[in-house]
Amino acid sequence: MQFDFDLKQRKRILETVFEKIENYYSSTKDFKTNPDLNIKEIRESILTKELAIGINPVKAIQHVIKGLENFSVHTPHPKYFGLFNPRSNYAGIIADLITATYNPQLAAWSHAPFAVEVEELLIKEFANKFGYNRNADGVFTTGGAEANLTAILCALNHKYSKFARDGAFGLDKKPVIFCSAEAHHSIQKAAKVVGLGYNLVKSIPTTNDLKLDTEVLLQEIKNLDTSVYSPLMIIGTAGTTGTGTIDQLNQLNYICKKYNIWFHVDAAYGGGAILSQDLKHNLSGIEKSDSITFDAHKWMSVPMGTSIFLTSKDDILGKTFRITTEYMPKEADKLTVTEPFTHSIQWSRRFIGLKVYLSLLFYGWQGYEQTINHQAKIGRYLKSQLLKNGWVIKNNTNLPVVCFTKNEFETDSNFTKKILNNILANGKSWLSIYPIKGISTFRACITNYNTTEKEIDELIDELNKEATLYAKQ
Repeated sequence: MQFDFDLKQRKRILETVFEKIENYYSSTKDFKTNPDLNIKEIRESILTKELAIGINPVKAIQHVIKGLENFSVHTPHPKYFGLFNPRSNYAGIIADLITATYNPQLAAWSHAPFAVEVEELLIKEFANKFGYNRNADGVFTTGGAEANLTAILCALNHKYSKFARDGAFGLDKKPVIFCSAEAHHSIQKAAKVVGLGYNLVKSIPTTNDLKLDTEVLLQEIKNLDTSVYSPLMIIGTAGTTGTGTIDQLNQLNYICKKYNIWFHVDAAYGGGAILSQDLKHNLSGIEKSDSITFDAHKWMSVPMGTSIFLTSKDDILGKTFRITTEYMPKEADKLTVTEPFTHSIQWSRRFIGLKVYLSLLFYGWQGYEQTINHQAKIGRYLKSQLLKNGWVIKNNTNLPVVCFTKNEFETDSNFTKKILNNILANGKSWLSIYPIKGISTFRACITNYNTTEKEIDELIDELNKEATLYAKQ
């Protein structure tokens, strides 16, 4: 069969792939951090006529590698200080290769019992790390957006016993979701997808330290017209995308318990702090939540699409997703196992958890704690060097996310815009801009375990040079 190739061809293909990815993996820092966004050139570089009959596999691989190297922001670069897109650790890369080769189907337990049990073990491990009891449940998801969507569905099925049958049409009142104005926009997207509409997501202003203002939240709950609306859930964020802020989780839990509201914590980024004895205290209160979103593809440095939804309610995933079919395998009917397709949004399921499992087998929890502590240390170094060089920091978090500017240019939005354009054009570093209380700031996040003080010093030099040139204009 031509899809398989023969042994000699397969070896040649794999050798080509290994040679190319090893060159990239070992010399990522030598690439420009970002490409020139010439859409015409990018589109013209993509082969189209060749799709009809195909081309030589080695040439095809070389073509794809060249495209990715020339036209990608290189998030694995040690001077990528952007969004939460880390360099993939090697175990995660190998795990993706293994998964693609064996291609286990995790919809039914009996089709992939080893893989399903690995993921079940990991769910219990993470639930324990976050402080949930032994009856906690959860599932691997394709991303934080799916996990947050799962949380909303669970909250609906918990509050409304007939929601699975009747959906939103069976509700006598409109469910309201409360979250910070700094919360991730996947919340609004999930509200749209589930059929509630984003108007039922109430964004609560933040305090001066950028945390959800609990006093305003309480007033919003008290002001609800209960003849029309009913509070469904409160979402606290542990590590906001913009500023790395962690909401007052204990206070949010108190409000949820007082008003019988589902408490969800979006810890997609900041949840990684739970793996560090030095940082885990920042997540105090998360153990009291009803559910948690956590992205392993952020601070755990595994390839994209590796997220986890956890819940302290051991029956809610079944209530939300359980369904019976005639065509699914029945071998596990008499076993004390959970069929994955009855437990999540996904039906056909990839072995997502292997990226985490193999990484833990390679590096252990101890290795992860060291890595996370290293990144936190580099974040502190970045703050200290910025302050030493006359920059002012505008956010306050123990996570390695730093938002900063110059006092004299706070009201000049062109300052950050002009300097960022120059830095990106140079291709030595990648960072972004984030507005805080009407002030445009630079945002730099330590996402790469290979980032050292050397890269920070180079970034500071680059920023200082650009700021000096700007001041002379």
